[in-house]
Amino acid sequence: MELNLYLDNLTEIFREVRRVLHDDGTLWLNIGDSYTSGGRTWRQSDKKNPARGMDYRAPTPPGLKPKDLIGIPWKIAFALQADGWYLRSDIIWNKPNCQPESVKDRPTRSHEYIFLFSKSEHYFYRADAIKEPATSSNGNGGSRNRRSVWNINTEPFPEAHFATFPPGLVRPAILAGTEPSDFVLDPFLGSGTVGQVALEEDRRFVGIEVKPEYAELAVRRLGW
Repeated sequence: MELNLYLDNLTEIFREVRRVLHDDGTLWLNIGDSYTSGGRTWRQSDKKNPARGMDYRAPTPPGLKPKDLIGIPWKIAFALQADGWYLRSDIIWNKPNCQPESVKDRPTRSHEYIFLFSKSEHYFYRADAIKEPATSSNGNGGSRNRRSVWNINTEPFPEAHFATFPPGLVRPAILAGTEPSDFVLDPFLGSGTVGQVALEEDRRFVGIEVKPEYAELAVRRLGW
């Protein structure tokens, strides 16, 4: 899909999310980046990551060069900000167990972004619900406001052949952004990880998925 069309489509989808979101609600968006193809038209799969294989790779978008890092997360963040969302935080999801890459001319990517958006200037956010352990120089413990780098291992989900994020990545967003019995909406349901964590935390949940095979997977996972 052409890059600008992709950005426009996502902006339109999240505009509808904002329409149904409570005035003090938040949007937590996890998204990774990618590179232009460098002129290659396909990519081989491998045993550890079958979804890596591609029989088609899109041409280099206008304004970018072969092998460029596209900057998709920030392009989307700025597009949503321009569309009316309040961009409140960028969070780095650091993956200590990230998959190795065969590249020799750049560092291996081991992170993705999570963006926190709000519908209004003032919104619901429970900082106390997601505090993290703190250790002072004298060895005393305690807790502190959660920082913007989250070290969370990836976790495979055996039924899914595509990348899924771990429950540990979802839980802080749900705990900080909602209270028990609140509704959580996932407009890209996938394997149902968000729904699983929402139900575990006594939230109500609505998921949207256009691919029947993914929806069936999520239904099985959630026991619906």
